Amino acid sequence: MTSDRRFVIVGGGLAAAKTAEALRDNDFDGKITLVGAEEHLPYERPPLSKEHLFGKKQLADFTVEPAQWYRDHNVDLLLGTTVSAIDRDAKTIILPDDSTLSYDKLALATGSTPRTLPLPGADTPNVYTLRHIEDSDTLIGLFGQSNRLAIIGAGWIGLEVAAAARAAGMDVTIVETAEQPLLGALGPEMGAVFADLHRAHGVDLRLGAQVEEITTHDGIATAIADGLRLADGTTVAADAVLVAVGAKPNIEIAAEAGLEVDKGVLVDASLVTSDPDIVAVGDIAEQQHPRLDRRIRVEHWANALNQPAVAAATMLGKSATYDRLPYFFTDQYDLGMEYTGFAAPGEYERVVVRGDLEGREFVAFWLDAENRVLAGMNVNVWDVTDRIKELITAGEPVDPDRLADTSTSL
Repeated sequence: MTSDRRFVIVGGGLAAAKTAEALRDNDFDGKITLVGAEEHLPYERPPLSKEHLFGKKQLADFTVEPAQWYRDHNVDLLLGTTVSAIDRDAKTIILPDDSTLSYDKLALATGSTPRTLPLPGADTPNVYTLRHIEDSDTLIGLFGQSNRLAIIGAGWIGLEVAAAARAAGMDVTIVETAEQPLLGALGPEMGAVFADLHRAHGVDLRLGAQVEEITTHDGIATAIADGLRLADGTTVAADAVLVAVGAKPNIEIAAEAGLEVDKGVLVDASLVTSDPDIVAVGDIAEQQHPRLDRRIRVEHWANALNQPAVAAATMLGKSATYDRLPYFFTDQYDLGMEYTGFAAPGEYERVVVRGDLEGREFVAFWLDAENRVLAGMNVNVWDVTDRIKELITAGEPVDPDRLADTSTSL
């Protein structure tokens, strides 16, 4: 017998698709409607700055499920549709044409939007951000047409695009306000590794620098960006500019509906929001993490992949807890990296390196004042992620000297 309950998922990315999958895997036999803002079927985003940008994968390769899967599993798709509002009292979502869609349970997986900068020249046509497949395709087109790319921001997106652009033969300049790349994610010790990496591959990396203006000149029909002017008066010539200064979570409809929000939508260990009939997953979920004993919001693929199983169980009234450690990865030039755990800036005491730092084949560990492992990052060293997790979850002090000694087993 088919249930007459309807579960609605708002979002069009990996987290949304995986939530639909998890509901069916848990034998939910009611109606599922997925409402996504993009016209495309839900797809994964990491390839946009990695394999797709290098021409190694096409959209179909990282589309989560083909259209037939949604038909076979009776998942209704409303693509190209942005939800206008949530009426929690009526338990409906409001669509752009003012029609409504009722729900018994609601999952919010609305993702993030690239941050922009209030700079002169920021609205010119050849100033780009990267979030959607069309953005990645546009950058691929630039690789064959332009010679000079200026990137504002030395975070993950900026650095990965820089690696792809250098592989395509472009001259690349990165301007970053912090003193090292990835300072907020990795701290100065490991940020320096990525600074050296990009400089070794010919990137003009300008750290501790502030962009004052995206300079332009008059084109045939409109102004065209031609570089950057920095606060110290120096300039950077460019044929295109990428703004890669992070992303902001799409929490507006949640906030307007009266859900508790801060840096994201506040959820408990089971991913329930302040409304027991609404869960949040992926980029927007600011979770009370049971293993880390703190609130944390993680904008990475692993959360979008793994949180939906817990969210679906919660929607079905089952007991579930999301306690996976944060995890992310990157590939830049000849460097492959995985990071596990969480070591906030200013909250760790030291970084211990095990292996060859200069040769970029090592494992780094972030330790607290009691020498407990908070996080680990393996660079061109593989099959150690499980050992890193064990050291973190044990919560026991380690001997830093033995940890650094490659002859001692992890």
